[in-house]
Amino acid sequence: MPHLLIVDDSAADRRLVRELLSQGSDWRVSESPDGQDALERMAESDAEGQSIDLVLTDLQMPRMDGLELVRRVRAERPGIPVILMTAVGSEETAVRAIQSGAAHYVPKRNLAQDLAEITRRILEVAGNEKSLLRLMTHRTRSECRFELPNDLDMIGSLVQFLKQEASRVGLCDETEQFRLAIALEEALLNSYYHGNLEVSSALREGDGHAFRRQADERRAREPYSRRRIHVDVSLSPDEGRFVIRDEGPGFDPAGLPDPTDPENLLRPSGRGIFLMRAFVDMLEFNRSGNQVTMVKRRNSHPVPS
Repeated sequence: MPHLLIVDDSAADRRLVRELLSQGSDWRVSESPDGQDALERMAESDAEGQSIDLVLTDLQMPRMDGLELVRRVRAERPGIPVILMTAVGSEETAVRAIQSGAAHYVPKRNLAQDLAEITRRILEVAGNEKSLLRLMTHRTRSECRFELPNDLDMIGSLVQFLKQEASRVGLCDETEQFRLAIALEEALLNSYYHGNLEVSSALREGDGHAFRRQADERRAREPYSRRRIHVDVSLSPDEGRFVIRDEGPGFDPAGLPDPTDPENLLRPSGRGIFLMRAFVDMLEFNRSGNQVTMVKRRNSHPVPS
């Protein structure tokens, strides 16, 4: 039975919302007079094993208003959707709340006709997401392939996705997820800058502006602009294998300066490969240097070689 929390400083409005939600449903409903009290009640419900499944909140309240409540729930309990109940004149704040993570909103003048249906729809979506998350915990293998354009935003999104996938199959604990993400990001950035765009690490030795300028210029020019980054991933609870290939001419990794040498430690050249070697269990380049294979084993803690 879904557990709903109504948050409003008006007792009359809370009573109205409770009556609307109780019509034709078996939802369990609790109440709070403001956002701060709501967070406390959510913690109490967790301790009692009766967690809140959805929050319906007013915007204008003392102590903690609905906008701040949306932000706190989004940050601390991202699996719990929040529906806003907005009064006339609070439309601008409602937009900010939606941008901050609210799932939906209902003007108070439309509560009677819309609230129950919107609540039902949001609960259905939230239930499907929870079922999917439970299903994903029983997945024993994940395989995927990507072909990325030269786009830094996509590289960042892929790193986040693969970090989450490694967690879902049980490959890494939280610390090792972070280390794996760093290794993947370094490998992908190497393919982007040094592989496809052929920008030299030597340009980073100064203030870095020349390095970024050349990368931006080459992204829009042939032949660099049509090159792609190819990523093949195989994940299981015991091992993750990541093969990253660019379409550049390749390089000789053995020719990079040793980043563990005190004279080279602060130089950009080779530091990415050092981190990759430190954070995965196996790292191997192909003969031409345009493909790297990394293997991460379950909750291992590799050390630099």
